[in-house]
Amino acid sequence: MMNESVVVSRKGEEGATAAVSGTVSIGESIADSVRVTSPSSTDIDGHQGQAGQRRLGSGVRKRSIGLRLLPWLAGALFLTLWQLRLFHQLFSLESYQLPVPSAIAASIRENAEMLFRYAMYSGTEMLGGFLLGSLLGALAAAGASFFPTSGRAAVAVMSALNAVPIVALAPIMNNWFGDGIWSRIAVVAVITMAAMAVSLFKGLTSIQPQYSDLMGGLAASRLQVFVKLRWPHAMPSLFAGLKINMSTSIIGAIVGEFFIASQGLGYLLSDQIRLANMPLAWSCIVIAAVLGIVLYEAVVLAEKRLIPWNHARTDP
Repeated sequence: MMNESVVVSRKGEEGATAAVSGTVSIGESIADSVRVTSPSSTDIDGHQGQAGQRRLGSGVRKRSIGLRLLPWLAGALFLTLWQLRLFHQLFSLESYQLPVPSAIAASIRENAEMLFRYAMYSGTEMLGGFLLGSLLGALAAAGASFFPTSGRAAVAVMSALNAVPIVALAPIMNNWFGDGIWSRIAVVAVITMAAMAVSLFKGLTSIQPQYSDLMGGLAASRLQVFVKLRWPHAMPSLFAGLKINMSTSIIGAIVGEFFIASQGLGYLLSDQIRLANMPLAWSCIVIAAVLGIVLYEAVVLAEKRLIPWNHARTDP
């Protein structure tokens, strides 16, 4: 009897143990299911991080759009105030002295064919002088970079050409090259050559010593150093010079046409000022400004295409 009771009690204990273990396993499965279905803290942090990045990206895009629109809004505000004659009141000007934008636009519309023809003529002078002057300046800087000491002195002498006033240079070029288009191209070439030489020479010679030492250790020739090291390093300086020259070339072409010319925006501007036809005179100024902006942006676009790393480094 004693043995049977012991057996019965052991069976009861085993049953209780099995029940308890079954209860524990069910609880563990429920906990596992809860752990699977509920998001972990890492997932929550990840979602919050992605949301923060989306908000940050949206804010950056809005700021970029705002920065792009800001110049256009400022220009529209300026033209609106000009049209409302605010500047006439501020500076005590009459309409014949400062035509409003609507009068200038009407003059451009009425003389569109003549303005287009003269703009092409002045644009040819600008581009011709710009390319010739930039090429001569680049060749001078490249040659001077092979002999840095004497080359620096030569570039300094060449930079003195920038000190010559255009109004003094234009009659001289007219005397040398006649009253044709080549005299204005020569004026633009002279005033752009020095800027390119100074800018590019600085880029070609501003090499960090360790790079020069490395090329020297590899027994590179002067030509190899120029092609492999100096020229790629000077590309930003080259485009800096091109942008300066593009802005300067429009001044040289317009001022050169003031003296001896039979066509061009500068000739028409000077002629219409004498006739007191200010809307057409201001039309020439507007067309010349638009021409200069378009050509300048063409240089900027070429810079972005050819040396994108420099644009990414200098972009805010």
